[in-house]
Amino acid sequence: MKTTVGVIFGFPSVEHEVAIISALQAMHSLDDKKYDVFPIYVSKEGDWYWGEALTDIERFKDIDGLLTECEKIIVSPNAEDGTVFVYPRSFLNKKPLAVIDVFLPVCHGAYGEDGCLQGYLELTGIPFTGPSVMAAAAAMDKVTQKALCKMGGVPVLDCFWFYSAQWGDGEDDIVAYIERKFTYPVIVKPANLGSSIGIKIAADREELTEAIETATQYDDKVLVEHAIEHLREINVAVLGDACRAEVSELEEPLNAGEILSFSDKYLQEDGGKSSGMASLKRRIPADIPEETAERIRNYALDTFYCMEGQGVWRLDFMIDEDNGKVYLNEVNPIPGSLSFYLWEPKGVPYPVLLDRLIQIALRSKQRSKNRISSFTSNILAQGGFKGKK
Repeated sequence: MKTTVGVIFGFPSVEHEVAIISALQAMHSLDDKKYDVFPIYVSKEGDWYWGEALTDIERFKDIDGLLTECEKIIVSPNAEDGTVFVYPRSFLNKKPLAVIDVFLPVCHGAYGEDGCLQGYLELTGIPFTGPSVMAAAAAMDKVTQKALCKMGGVPVLDCFWFYSAQWGDGEDDIVAYIERKFTYPVIVKPANLGSSIGIKIAADREELTEAIETATQYDDKVLVEHAIEHLREINVAVLGDACRAEVSELEEPLNAGEILSFSDKYLQEDGGKSSGMASLKRRIPADIPEETAERIRNYALDTFYCMEGQGVWRLDFMIDEDNGKVYLNEVNPIPGSLSFYLWEPKGVPYPVLLDRLIQIALRSKQRSKNRISSFTSNILAQGGFKGKK
């Protein structure tokens, strides 16, 4: 029998459309001899849908029209049930639409990549690909990921962060502290977003204020760090889990501007259709000395292990060409296009990469079953309890 894969994508996120592109790529790359695909789309309003039309990327040009052909659904939270029902359930639709064997989240940004979805999938008891709750939450927060990686011996740039609410009350103090701590230029980022959304480089106080104003519109936490002026970006993917992991080929994105923008990453055209991260202009393998490449591979594995990586992650590194130092920039626990283009040069086509992701999820589930999670004794059955405690 074939395995039913529930591909979950969408969610109320500024990276919503990017997730659609990545998910459709994955659905069409799954081996149809092994897998039945059950698409689960979560709208920008947070409603869950299924429908065969969700596998056609052209239909997403008119999402409102598309959803008229789909059904709202609910995924059962009952442990190891895996059933999906029409929502709301009634006497006429008691029979499940599907029984999911493994979930494949292909989500970017809030709710789908930050631990929220992962927590819900843990409750279902059904195996799922990608990061755990902790790993997803830590990876999404750039401040937290920096702290964990620094503890793991991975070099990261020093930073300063603050809450957006503090900006309105202490704008002058924050700017003054940043100017004491760093020299211009600096880079300002929302702490919990990807795809280069809300990121700006500031060369003076006026640009710094503007950049912070932009970042506070996207997130409750803002991060500031020194901007490397003569920068080369090198990206690499890691596939595996805490037991074993392997590193992909390295790439160097060919930037269209000072920083790789959302438009650079996702609005390139390939034959008239957007291909997400796969359409980005890049050099594979990256043209860097082997010694530097090996350092990046080792840092990538160290990062993956210290952050409890699972699935396929993309890790973005920076080389400061003024001194040759390498720094981790950020990690992406569910990367755009699942970084399949970094595995193909190593002889791992996309269908095989998806196979491996599913096998990793199944192994992880089996390990969790072997752990003690509760005790068989019931202290409440002993009786004799009095009072409030």
